[in-house]
Formats: sequence, C-alpha cells, structure tokens
Amino acid sequence: MKYLKHSLWLLMSIILTTSYAQSTSKLASIDTTAIFYKKNKLLPGQIKPWEDGMRTTGKAGTYEWWYFDSNLKDGSTLVIVFYTKSQFNLKGGLAPRVTFELTKPDGKVIKRSATADQNSFFASTDSCYVKVGSNIFKGNLNEYEIHLDMEGLKADISLTGNISSWRPGSGFMNFKKDKSTSFFAWLPAVPHGEVKGNINIDGTDNLISGVGYHDHNWGNSPMNKLIHHWYWGRARVGEYALIASYIVSEKTYDYDAQPILLLVKNGKVILDDFQKVKFSAEDVYIDSNTLKPVAGKLVYEYNDDNKHYKITFNRKRDIVNRRFLSGLKGLKRSLAKLSGFDGAYMRFTGEVTIEKFENNKVTETTTEKSGVWETMYFGKALKEEVTGR
Repeated sequence: MKYLKHSLWLLMSIILTTSYAQSTSKLASIDTTAIFYKKNKLLPGQIKPWEDGMRTTGKAGTYEWWYFDSNLKDGSTLVIVFYTKSQFNLKGGLAPRVTFELTKPDGKVIKRSATADQNSFFASTDSCYVKVGSNIFKGNLNEYEIHLDMEGLKADISLTGNISSWRPGSGFMNFKKDKSTSFFAWLPAVPHGEVKGNINIDGTDNLISGVGYHDHNWGNSPMNKLIHHWYWGRARVGEYALIASYIVSEKTYDYDAQPILLLVKNGKVILDDFQKVKFSAEDVYIDSNTLKPVAGKLVYEYNDDNKHYKITFNRKRDIVNRRFLSGLKGLKRSLAKLSGFDGAYMRFTGEVTIEKFENNKVTETTTEKSGVWETMYFGKALKEEVTGR
C-alpha cells in the first residue's frame, strides 16, 4: 500500500506538471528580449564560432560541458562529455574531467573517464577547443575532432555537421525569483552530422561510423536547484532530422515548463519553435529501479493552421537506467538523502514517427525504428509537490 500511494503521488505529479506547462507563468522561460541579445552579444538566428568556446570563468558558481553522442552503424551508442566541473557542486573552482560511455547492441557498457588538475585544462573563448590533460575536443561549428587518451582507451573521432548550428532563441533559459536570475544555457552546435573514427579499447582497434550530435551547456546555479526533470531526444527520420525537448523547472519556479522543437527536412528548417509546440506524456509507468514516473510515449505537436506536424517517441526498451544514489557511498550518500536529492537518468530506444497533417488529415508518415532519447530527474516527485497546489 505504501508503494502504491508513492506511485500515485508520482503519477499525479507528472499529470499536473504537464498541464501546468500550458499556463502563462514566466518564472522560467527562454529569453528573447532585444536587451538580452545585445547584452550577451548575440544575434537572433545567427551562431558564431565563439559561442561554442568557453562561456564561463570556471570559477565558483559556474559549470560548463561540451557533449557528443552518436548512433553507430553496428547498433552501438557512444557518449563523450568534457566537463569543467560537476553541474551539481559549484562551490569550488575547476575540476576538469572527461567521460566515455559506449553501449553495445547487446547492452554491454564500456566506460572510461579521466580527470586533470587546473593546470592541465585549457578552453578557448574564440571557438571550441577544450583540453583536459591529453584529451581534446575541438571544432568550428561544422567540423569537429575528439581525441581521447586515457587508461585503457585511445580514440580519434570526427563529426561533420550536415545541419547548421542552432539554438532556441537566445539559448538561455532564465529562472527568475524575487530580484535574482539564474540561467541554464544550451547551444546545439551540430544538430546532426556524420561520424567516423577509431576507438582502441585495451589494445584492440574498432573502426566506427554513424550519425552524431554535439551540444554545449553552461550555467550559474546547480541544475537540481532549477530543473525538476527533462525529456530530450534527437533523431534522423527519413528525410527529416529533429531535436525535441521538454524542460520542467523546480517547485521554486512554479514547475514552469519549456517545450522545444526543431524539425529539418533535407537541410531546410521546417519548424523552429518553443512557444506554440505542445507536449504530452502518455503511457506513464513507475520505473522499478529509479521509482520515477516515466512516459512510454512522448508527443510533440505543432499546429498553427499553416503547418501541422506531430512527432511521437514510442519507447521499446531502456539502454541506460541509473539511480544516482546507487553510485554514492557512506557520508556522501547520507548527505544526498538528507538534502532530498534522489536524481536519476534513463536513456531509451524505440520508434520515432513524424506525421504531417493537411486539413487535419495525415498526408505523410515517416518512422525510424531505432531512435534514442532520455529523461533526467534531479529530485523526487514528492507528495507536497502535488497537495501544495
């Protein structure tokens, strides 16, 4: 009975959070004001190479990372991230690290990581050139190279974009409370591209090829203080490529939510929206490991009478299922539990379908059977989050 009540609380939280996203509250939203663009030296719809350079000082109160992922032709998925520090603990200065995670088609996961001291870290402010010890991530908004050299792993990987760099509005999601403003920034420098390279694991070479993605994130407040959870996914579906996300702010910001959708066909932008797109979560279940409410089906729909598209993510299986507390021990685990932190990360694979409508009738349907998307939770869906409304 206790578990049943807990499950119902979580389900209600998802339902209320989704419906609340359609409200007019603006405590958390993407900034598109002319003043903000000018202050940050940005141009609407135009991306410059320096935007993928280091955007923070690396000092206390900031975090930043450069992210790469790929769907490989053999069915594997690869994720590489260069961090300035943990996005949850911003008290200290630089604590650079690099993570590598290769998930094979059979579910086997190969992980490696490397850290470096502050003197072994460098990041250009002119373009993407990040160095953590012997590991390098560099590029110019179109062509990127990643070099890894850590224990048991050497790799050289290239990513060549076939879709122009993009950001939703300014790329800054601002969280406003009283007189203070925190932010979470996002730049998809390569929304979609071709991947080639070689990965040497424990002395064995593995030639790779596939499709990939690179984005860049930074902020000035711990993510778990701003964001309750998100869904994020990208896919290549026939002639289409897309990025879709749904970010729900924390209780402090009234659970304001931000749906975002980019849809491209044959290199031409069809949809670029974060104001009219509607999001819904269906087939919600309680994951047995993380105890989080998770949607088996995600739907993003855009309809402005001129254009009507519906994108559906239909989960088939999990490829990552991680409860962050399970990786903590002793005092760190106790402190995390006392603070209420119980984050989780899940990555899924399944079908991604794009439907085009004309006069409310489906005129085109395209499906990709091996799409990949994720959900990230930064805390619990608590009883008071529901009953306090």
